[in-house]
Amino acid sequence: MKTIALASGCIVALLVLLFVLEEKIFMLHVGDRAPDFSALTQAGERIRLSDFHGRKNIVLYFYPKDYTAGCTEQACTLRDNYAELQKLDAVVLGVSADDRYSHSMFAASYNLPFTLLSDPDRTIMREYGSRWLGGLLPVTKRVTYVIDKGGIIGAVIHHEVNMSKHVEDALASLQRLQSR
Repeated sequence: MKTIALASGCIVALLVLLFVLEEKIFMLHVGDRAPDFSALTQAGERIRLSDFHGRKNIVLYFYPKDYTAGCTEQACTLRDNYAELQKLDAVVLGVSADDRYSHSMFAASYNLPFTLLSDPDRTIMREYGSRWLGGLLPVTKRVTYVIDKGGIIGAVIHHEVNMSKHVEDALASLQRLQSR
């Protein structure tokens, strides 16, 4: 029994260590230049991250899958705070591996006023370090980047369980950007 408890404790400790190391190794950091990318929106339009440079702050959030409980809660929390985000001169871009048709239905189902981007080959996720264990696990991390108008990352928000924390931290980061 003690051996099982010890082994379980070691596994938990290893997972916590991997979680911490992963953020240091794979994810982008505050002050980094946000990598540019091109992706299809739910409407089938191709946009680039650089389309917003010099014009808007960006809340770029990564999520695992349309219509799942956590992802729906995260999207709806962003929707419910969208007016506040806009007041802080920000656009919201959501990224998952789902195709644009799934995004279109997801956005319509929940009246999402922001853009969802399709990343089926997970290229954007790889560039932003939003894949578990650098891509060894085929699951997207729930991470949000706040990017200023100059294309510099102002905040990295990584919460897997507390969906409202993404928008709270994004709003706080955008308020700091406004006061500069």
